[in-house]
Amino acid sequence: MTLFSFQQKFYSSRRFIFAVSLLLLAVLVSACGTEKAPTNAGAPSSGTEETTPETAVPEAAKFKTVSTVKGDIEIPLHPKRIVAEEYLGSLIALDVIPVGSPGVTIENYYFKEALAGVADTGVYGEPSAENIISLSPDLIITANGDSYEQLRKIAPTIVIPYGELKNVHAELTYFGDLFGKEDVAKSWLAEYDRRIAEAKAKVDKAIPAGATFSIMEYSDKTTWVYGDNFGRGGQPIYQSLGRKPPVDVADEIMKKQWAEISSEMLSKYAGDYIILTSNDRTLEYFQNDPIWGNLPAVKNGHIYIWPEERSWYFDPIAVLAQSEELTEWLVNQGK
Repeated sequence: MTLFSFQQKFYSSRRFIFAVSLLLLAVLVSACGTEKAPTNAGAPSSGTEETTPETAVPEAAKFKTVSTVKGDIEIPLHPKRIVAEEYLGSLIALDVIPVGSPGVTIENYYFKEALAGVADTGVYGEPSAENIISLSPDLIITANGDSYEQLRKIAPTIVIPYGELKNVHAELTYFGDLFGKEDVAKSWLAEYDRRIAEAKAKVDKAIPAGATFSIMEYSDKTTWVYGDNFGRGGQPIYQSLGRKPPVDVADEIMKKQWAEISSEMLSKYAGDYIILTSNDRTLEYFQNDPIWGNLPAVKNGHIYIWPEERSWYFDPIAVLAQSEELTEWLVNQGK
């Protein structure tokens, strides 16, 4: 025990001298070959142990080193105030609720009820340093390396670039390891696999095995087509339900993950079934359009139209919900 510790406990001169005397006595006894004294020998008993299991843990053990694209960084072993600029669904699945996230993420259709009280950190991809600093985070998680230098000055920052975690299993396993919640991740994924297998069996029974699928997004000026790791339904259709894009464009779509196409190119990229993101267009609109209306998928009513607030998200919670939603529609199509 240090002199400073004695001064805290024995603030009167008489009690301080008495304590020092006891300490000197303990040292003398030890020097004479007696049994080694405890580290707090000579301190008067307070009736309780001064060293708790928590304070006994070496300070270095409260942190761990994580390898990232920005190099090895030290993060708290048990972070308490996390700002999650991305990957919020995986955190929620592990019961890790952050103190802050971008507004658009907080409004995620699939879990926004779980985020009451989570602070808005600014525009997605353009975090507000002022907002984040006010939250006193001890860890920041982002997919955007562009903001790393700004964020790392606030708290330890882990950058996980978009697309590095290829699917639900990779994402949840990564964060389970990161937060020491491996068992929670395994349990969640086991239930996820059970429900996905059930959904896939229903689709396989209702839809021909060779039927092709396209993931698209429509605007007045152009149309985009997507692969299996860019949201809009790609994860549930291609990964969870095991469906395939048209053969002639499959390699391109899966490699590039997205492409902007003209109306004249629609027939090349359109599969037997189309999952289409559009905020303000109906099936009737596409059926009456001279180009869209000639696509077999549109003629047969095999086009599923949903808004971006439901299709854009691709976290584990969203993918599971989307897979079951699309399964219900596909089963009805097969009747």
